[in-house]
Amino acid sequence: MSQDHNEKYIFEAEWYDKIATILKKFYLYYYPFDNTVELVSYILFYLRTFENTNLRTSCLFQFDLKTRKTFLRRTKCEGIEAKDFYVGATVTIFSRNIRITDYADCHTRTKLQTKMQKTFAMVMPDIMDNLGEILKRIVSCNFHIANIKMSQLTKEQATQLCKDGDSTSIAYIVNYLTSGPIVALELLGDHAITRWLEVIGPEDSDEARVKAPSSIRACYGKDKVHNAVHGSRNEEAAKWELEFFFPDPKSQQKGPGNTATLKNCTCCIIKPHAVQAKLVGDIINDIQKAGYTISAIQQFSVNPFDAEEFLEVYKGVLPDYAAMVGELQSGPCIVMELTHKDEKFDVQGEFRKLCGPMDPDIARQVRPNTLRAKYGKTKVQNALHCSDLPEDGILEVEYFFKILGN
Repeated sequence: MSQDHNEKYIFEAEWYDKIATILKKFYLYYYPFDNTVELVSYILFYLRTFENTNLRTSCLFQFDLKTRKTFLRRTKCEGIEAKDFYVGATVTIFSRNIRITDYADCHTRTKLQTKMQKTFAMVMPDIMDNLGEILKRIVSCNFHIANIKMSQLTKEQATQLCKDGDSTSIAYIVNYLTSGPIVALELLGDHAITRWLEVIGPEDSDEARVKAPSSIRACYGKDKVHNAVHGSRNEEAAKWELEFFFPDPKSQQKGPGNTATLKNCTCCIIKPHAVQAKLVGDIINDIQKAGYTISAIQQFSVNPFDAEEFLEVYKGVLPDYAAMVGELQSGPCIVMELTHKDEKFDVQGEFRKLCGPMDPDIARQVRPNTLRAKYGKTKVQNALHCSDLPEDGILEVEYFFKILGN
């Protein structure tokens, strides 16, 4: 019993202190036996030795030292569970949004990587109007959406993706994949690869309707080629497909580009707290049912400096500016470019009405059917950011998809 009580997972984590405007680093300890947490802060010092010779400076060696200090003693924290702890997650610990950035020891890495598996999923072009429904289905099956991006594949990229497929149908599949934008997803969950294949059903949609009538392909697919969604066949395929669409930033490789049009559009950001609360599917479903077209979507992790720059227009105008900056950089957010099939439609103005008043409490009183009324918590954690002015729409979309994205 003593051994179980002391079993712990250790993560590297960070928290942006908006008052001190400092990004603080921590070791986050999680004890599954009694659902307790502990935070140890550390400061990293880099020490270098240099040599000066004929005005040339060279670094002979470098190493680092860490000073540690207990920030939060081991204690219970309401609202968090074992499933909330994984790399890339944001956990709220006593009102602080702590972002987990990496495993801190081999035991944690081995234990959780084996249990928590990644897989790749793709939503096909002809069911893009049902994206919100698909995302809701994914969340309801206990998958975490770790990454998302809409892309328009070239013929070469689609052919590369089909390299291990049935040679007799590759041409048809390539045509299907390039017929419109697709949405690539990184899914995380227990035994994610096999479970996702079960959720989507047999490759042939007609067969799926017989053998797995409640599967995604049975509900949205047409035949063996036009089968609505894709899932990695095995761990090797999942790794390759995820690296193809979501390459490691350190590798300097680029995946397929985004689909932003920068024409007659507005910007919508699903804020980190709503992403963490797994509301992405519900929000996108409501937006699509209201008649808007998602012409680009991508997940971003905004650093404190970019958050301040993006929200600078509110500095000195809104008293909650610092808190807004803190929220935007507190975890992954989902950014969308929204358009409308009717070119004369006032996308920015009408979408702003759909979002509702900035304060969700007021929205629930005067406009209860708006998005902020349904999904917002406070004036800062109000679920969504939307463009204020017509000219802001294109500028804000451009900031994310052209400046921060690829």
